[in-house]
Amino acid sequence: QTTSSTLKGAIQLGIGYTVGNLSSKPERDVLMQDFYVVESIFFPSEGSNLTPAHHYADFRFKTYAPVAFRYFRELFGIRPDDYLYSLCNEPLIELSNPGASGSLFYVTSDDEFIIKTVMHKEAEFLQKLLPGYYMNLNQNPRTLLPKFYGLYCVQSGGKNIRVVVMNNILPRVVKMHLKFDLKGSTYKRRASKKEKEKSSPTYKDLDFIQDMPEGLMLDADTFSALVKTLQRDCLVLESFKIMDYSLLLGVHNIDQQERERQSEGAHSTSDEKRPMGQKALYSTAMESIQGGAARGESIDTDDTMGGIPAVNGKGERLLLHVGIIDILQSYRFIKKLEHTWKALVHDGDTVSVHRPSFYAERFFKFMTNTVFRKNSSLKSSPSKKGRSALLAVKMAGPTAAFSASQLSSEKDETQYDLRAARSYPTLDDEGRPDLLPCTPPSFEEATTASIATTLSSTSLSVPERSPSE
Repeated sequence: QTTSSTLKGAIQLGIGYTVGNLSSKPERDVLMQDFYVVESIFFPSEGSNLTPAHHYADFRFKTYAPVAFRYFRELFGIRPDDYLYSLCNEPLIELSNPGASGSLFYVTSDDEFIIKTVMHKEAEFLQKLLPGYYMNLNQNPRTLLPKFYGLYCVQSGGKNIRVVVMNNILPRVVKMHLKFDLKGSTYKRRASKKEKEKSSPTYKDLDFIQDMPEGLMLDADTFSALVKTLQRDCLVLESFKIMDYSLLLGVHNIDQQERERQSEGAHSTSDEKRPMGQKALYSTAMESIQGGAARGESIDTDDTMGGIPAVNGKGERLLLHVGIIDILQSYRFIKKLEHTWKALVHDGDTVSVHRPSFYAERFFKFMTNTVFRKNSSLKSSPSKKGRSALLAVKMAGPTAAFSASQLSSEKDETQYDLRAARSYPTLDDEGRPDLLPCTPPSFEEATTASIATTLSSTSLSVPERSPSE
């Protein structure tokens, strides 16, 4: 009920103060207690000796785990002044929200960050998640999971509005010809009539199966990188007992874009301003699965804008922007009730709310067998993995479309399985430090488990254990 401009103003003032205040403090390692710190500052409208005067009602601004989030931003190469500039210097742009959550979404004008309002329960869950989630991120920044850069709360007029700052999966400078929100569930997973009337609707699982029966074809290297990343992410989500997440998929169609340009009378494209790529590390889809930047080789994203090259059933060249969203749903009592009730009325396995292990398995299978397919005819050169698929298409000449038969994706009927031993890691793998320990029994224990792991990994002796243990 707070007006949007008031909320945007309060967020910008608050973040400006808290990030500025933090940069005066010396760098240090993140300690366990840093995850539970909440800093609070009061912004009276007439201003104070700490805060500027402003035109909004008095409000209080809370920052959760400031030192921990500073460390995470650093991990993604986001400098404090860039973060401040993106969030506070330019006006925030409000997005029309496609989800059922009723959250407000803002994007920064440089396309770098999304600000989303979250419910109290979700903010609380994110706080509990932080130690384990970031232990995982630290060891493996290549992930399609959301990257959280900050968690804040604006308190005004007896209301608490919590917001989280995240990476932006779908840059606005790239036109998305199609958008999907996929869960791997088929029960009622079709875009509503109202949604389809929008200028840029978000479709769902049944729409995908109907409109893209051949799936999206990737070259072998890219496909296996994507499968490994999805597998790792699903196992992490499952270990945190998280479910109801979706894969957000934006499809930019290169050939369709060229046709549109020509039909508009082919403006000379040379003087057009080249869109800026995203600056944060691992923020593009290609970096999330390849992580070349981590190994010191730069990924050439000039012509792909960080999208993953793919081909559709018609042989058109595509760039995919993907990420896993809505991971702040834990499988608690409410969800259990919801599933039991739906299962009585419908076939339980098609319902989107499900046990975390089943949910992860079904999600993974749908993505790796239905949505993304391995394509034998797109050969990737080992030198430049990122651009290979595009080059393969370019060599054939921009107008020569592949015939669908040439592109028939490899029917080697490999059913990818979340826990398959087939050269992919599982939670039982001892030699994989980038995976979390086996599923902790309960959420509360999960937090203590991650504390124990953090402690034991930092050569601090944990007194409760005798050496024989």
